[in-house]
Amino acid sequence: MTSEIMKKFHEVAADPRAQMDKYIAEGKKVVLAAPVYTPEELIHSMGFVPMGVWGADTEIDRAKEYCPAFLCSIVQSILELGIKGAYDGASAIVIPSLCDTLKTLGENWKYAVKDIPFIPMTYPQNRKPEYGIRFTKAGYERVAKDLEAAGGKFDNAALAASNEIYNKHNAAMRKLDEVLAEHAEITAAERSDIYKSAFFMTKEEHTALVEELISEIEKNEKTAAELPVVVSGILTDAPALNEIFDGLGFSIVADDVAAQSRQYRTDVPAGDDAMYALAEKFAAMDNCSVLYNQEKPRVDWIVETAKAREAKGVIIVMTKFCDPEEFDYVMIKKACEKAGIPVTQVEIDRQMTRFEQVRTNLETFKDLLSM
Repeated sequence: MTSEIMKKFHEVAADPRAQMDKYIAEGKKVVLAAPVYTPEELIHSMGFVPMGVWGADTEIDRAKEYCPAFLCSIVQSILELGIKGAYDGASAIVIPSLCDTLKTLGENWKYAVKDIPFIPMTYPQNRKPEYGIRFTKAGYERVAKDLEAAGGKFDNAALAASNEIYNKHNAAMRKLDEVLAEHAEITAAERSDIYKSAFFMTKEEHTALVEELISEIEKNEKTAAELPVVVSGILTDAPALNEIFDGLGFSIVADDVAAQSRQYRTDVPAGDDAMYALAEKFAAMDNCSVLYNQEKPRVDWIVETAKAREAKGVIIVMTKFCDPEEFDYVMIKKACEKAGIPVTQVEIDRQMTRFEQVRTNLETFKDLLSM
């Protein structure tokens, strides 16, 4: 049964276009949700299927007409796929403003991919004060108006219901994280498929599959990891990277990955005004490189999580040219070393075809952890 569920996760993760075509054939409208924290709850509540777009491992060609070479390859590959028609049929794309590169994506998208309307979501840096929450809510209201132009309809009760659906999915993913930490038989590649598929399925469907998987895994005896590690970064879905993790015997007992567990740490609070509650959720979010916080609690979160999960080391998967992650790395490295936790960094991007340097780095790290 577990293998059948994993097969479903893999099929969706490996071919999101097929999943998108399925929804469109069912008469549903799809709205693309760019990273990192697009308000999927709002999109869902207005009758659309939100589908994550995190780019793909592909050669960048047409996007070079709009982007300088030093921009993050995740963003470049999103634009590349858009230009080449990979997202044809989508009703709109919502792009947030949480990093400088994402800010450029939206403006370039308007000219490069004219058939899919661009909807901006402008987030405040100071998100926690009351004025920050009101600013976020105003941004969501702007998104709602643009989604209405795309055929949706806003309703406060519908948004409240969607908030609950997403909270339920968050709870399932947090439970999954705890279960996977105690079952080393689940590989890094399988873990990646579970998390990646969440962006391409309705949350109702994905929650049901995750809950079924948890039930099946918990029937088995717990298996201890020989090389437990915490993995941190923006994106770690490259098949070649996960093949190296699995080939070297690393077991991911926790992650601080933007495309994985960072998505599910914070729920929408209860409240009569569902839009305001959704803005409160964003205000409460933290421990992420793209969320402004001068105290940098993310650093302590990584150290404390590594200790709690008894990880032998921390692996930072650095997305090339990702300034927010690069700024945080020095502090993470110093904090891990102070706590006596071995740490290493590997650099990847969406255009990589050779992972020999990554493999050599992780082989050396394995030897260090095995001493």
